[in-house]
Amino acid sequence: MEILSPAGSPEAVRAAVYAGADAVYLGYGPFNARRNARNFNREELEEAIHLCHLYGVKVYLTLNTLASDREVAQAAQVAVEASSLGVDAILVQDMGLLQVVGQVAPDVHLHASTQMTIHNLDGVKRCADLGLTRAVLSRELSAKEISYICAHSPIEIETFVHGALCMCYSGQCFFSSVLGGRSGNRGLCAQPCRLSYGWKGKADHYPLSLKDMSLAGHLNQLQDMGVACAKIEGRMKRPEYVWVVTKVYADALREGREPTAEEVAQLTAAFSRQGFTDGYFMGDKGAHMFGVREQQPEPKELFAAARAGYDKPTQLVPVTLNASIQADAPASLTLTDQDGHTVTVTGPAPEAARTRALEAEDVAAQLSKTGGTPYRVEGYQVEVEAGLSLPRSALNALRRDAVEQLSTQRTALPQRRHFPYEPLPKVANSTQVPALYVTLHSAQQCSQELLEAQPARIALPVDEAARHPQVVADILAHGIQAAVVLPRICWDGELDTLNQQLTVCKELGISHALVGNLGLLDVARDLGFTLHGDYGLQVFNSHGVEEYRCLGLASLTASFELKLAQIRDLSKTLPVELLAYGRLPLMITENCAMKAGAGQCCCGNGNTLTDRRGVGFPVLKAWGCRNEIFNADTLFLADKSGDYLRAGVSGLQLLFTTEDAHTVVDMVRRYQGVGDAAPTGYTRGLYYRDVE
Repeated sequence: MEILSPAGSPEAVRAAVYAGADAVYLGYGPFNARRNARNFNREELEEAIHLCHLYGVKVYLTLNTLASDREVAQAAQVAVEASSLGVDAILVQDMGLLQVVGQVAPDVHLHASTQMTIHNLDGVKRCADLGLTRAVLSRELSAKEISYICAHSPIEIETFVHGALCMCYSGQCFFSSVLGGRSGNRGLCAQPCRLSYGWKGKADHYPLSLKDMSLAGHLNQLQDMGVACAKIEGRMKRPEYVWVVTKVYADALREGREPTAEEVAQLTAAFSRQGFTDGYFMGDKGAHMFGVREQQPEPKELFAAARAGYDKPTQLVPVTLNASIQADAPASLTLTDQDGHTVTVTGPAPEAARTRALEAEDVAAQLSKTGGTPYRVEGYQVEVEAGLSLPRSALNALRRDAVEQLSTQRTALPQRRHFPYEPLPKVANSTQVPALYVTLHSAQQCSQELLEAQPARIALPVDEAARHPQVVADILAHGIQAAVVLPRICWDGELDTLNQQLTVCKELGISHALVGNLGLLDVARDLGFTLHGDYGLQVFNSHGVEEYRCLGLASLTASFELKLAQIRDLSKTLPVELLAYGRLPLMITENCAMKAGAGQCCCGNGNTLTDRRGVGFPVLKAWGCRNEIFNADTLFLADKSGDYLRAGVSGLQLLFTTEDAHTVVDMVRRYQGVGDAAPTGYTRGLYYRDVE
């Protein structure tokens, strides 16, 4: 199992390599999920790759953010440069960038970032079909779920083992962007989850701040499951942290054991939030998983040891040597490393010994003096003909030449193809008036007046639709397209339940499904549903639209982190819908913020999370007994029809959450141009402001 360490700076690279990491991940350019990290310029990246490859450490580039159409060409250039410099793999989130990197740098491996929200086997298989060679799973999965995926996965599986836990599933958090314009999906999360919130109008707790995770104690279990890579989080952390954490995990794994109590204490001293948690892995969620960063003195001795440690490597590259010294022939030395590189160098021919003749053990000892190099000799075979002599300086020269040539081989750039970026041909925007699509949270919101208003589509959560056959029948009887909304999160252990609900919905006559995760495309398609991409798919550029068209979707919802002008510029090879009304989703969480705060399950009580300013955020139950947190203000664009008409979208999606049935009807009619209803507190969302 590979130990993968974070490298937010050149110093952190050295710390990770010298502490024993098998691979590092780092950012280069603006398209990575830690844009505030030190990151690397071209020269630094080149030096980092050289150092890593010299020591047999792989380098993974994080290109794992969303890119707009105007940024895609630059992202493609970043990928080409990184590939040409020898990175071993590139992590991606954006489906469009996945397609683009595959076009411009087809020979570099691609990994699915955790930002892709891959959390079930079908999602992993979809990644394999798309050409990815590894998937980084969501941090929320239990050991049982991870084990099942590993046992059936066609590609490598990577899991986080240490570091910060986001409250929201990675890739589905919009809290920072909606509230402050700094998008976690664009690498600039402001971490609003670490602030205080509370219930009953008081922000007196930290119900969105989880402890850091640590799977120290489960390394052997992960390895036995078949996990290919154990990932340490922390590109924003200092090099001392990287060295300490990497060394603890690397030493334990290499020695076939779990970290000791002393080593766990070192992990805690390096950084923690009131200790660590393995709650998700153990399937033990609850209030015990929450914690905050407390003021504590810097562990001076530990960090001093770390700084001394990353001045010299703890793990050297093992090599074997073969030497031959024979009369009337040049002396020769062959070095071979564990990766199959081998070099042979020759020196002067030996002379007849005048005093003391060479002995094989003496030659081996001299050639094995590799101090100050990345290598250690772990085995040798030396043949020396009797009665010969060769100066020590000649043996040293043999060793230096062999080491230099071996290092050249180990750091040689791979032979890869690279192609110029090819933008997609422009597709003219639709001039049709957008259809009106309604998405409800509950069947009770579907009234006779709504049916008479005749929206083009009414969608219900799949469990709601299955439980209310009469509502479905009424929708269909009015000639309205009925659809189900699939959950954004559905573990493999929950698929049977989802299949049962979908089967009921299909039998009721529903034939359309809104899908917000790659892992559920096949579930719905196999039952004959027409697929429509929901906002969870994060469609951010024209290449993403085209990629989903190739996957067989009938329409897509544009990311609501795009401006209207950017949506207008999308090359719409598929009909593109606009989320035009509703409380924007901020988080979907596996751990129940409500239960952690209230001490008991309270899904049906209309819960509101309050921040320090007294602003309330509705918290609703999501499919699978999860939480969804929604924005305090409601997105409202009914009076901006001229703007969204110019965006060329095929449909307007109205998302209803906390509204009663009467409000639903009022808003639908307002978007149809009837009446003057408007929310009391509303926002234009992100459609008119740049998202960093």
